[in-house]
Amino acid sequence: MKVSTNFQHMLELQAIRNMQKSNQLKSTSFESLFSTFLEEKLENNFNQTLQNLNVSKKLDPSLLLSNLHGTNKVSLPRTTKEPLQTLTTTGEGKYNHYIEEAAKKFNVDPKLIYSVIKHESNFNPNARSHAGALGLMQLMPATARGLNVNNVFDPKENIEGGTKYLRQMLDRYNGDVSLALAAYNAGPGNVDKYGGIPPFNETRNYVPKVLDTYLSI
Repeated sequence: MKVSTNFQHMLELQAIRNMQKSNQLKSTSFESLFSTFLEEKLENNFNQTLQNLNVSKKLDPSLLLSNLHGTNKVSLPRTTKEPLQTLTTTGEGKYNHYIEEAAKKFNVDPKLIYSVIKHESNFNPNARSHAGALGLMQLMPATARGLNVNNVFDPKENIEGGTKYLRQMLDRYNGDVSLALAAYNAGPGNVDKYGGIPPFNETRNYVPKVLDTYLSI
């Protein structure tokens, strides 16, 4: 899949924008215009990357990927029954049974669950983030409690809890995968607040990366 150029371009623009924001010099009209230009370019590249993912997978034309403002929607493609064993490495494959069980229980494509785990923890059941997220699907302690996950480091419990939460986000956003992923990463409150994918660098990087993996397997 040839989307690396767009991702690289996005990263370069983000770096330039961050440098510009960190400059402590007094703002001028030119700097203000330049900042606006960078924001528009970053948004355009984000949308173009999502569109490239859509085209490369040859999805139904009606399944448009959500843009930054949530005006379009992408629904889950028809759930495939292809076993995950053919898609994963040996280390990742030991969790396939748990993924497929949770997928069936909550009616979520196992490939989407796989993709979330891949980018959340890279299949490390003991992963801990700097923000306090834990386990394979990086559940926050409060979220885990709300999902009745007693041991976040137990792969089966973590995957079941994370999949249940992903199902809740898909339902909340009427099956829109990109908004569900944004909510999984940044919280539904932020998605609602901004009316689409929040303007956080982490979230704007996270959504296309997970979609890239999901649509390529």
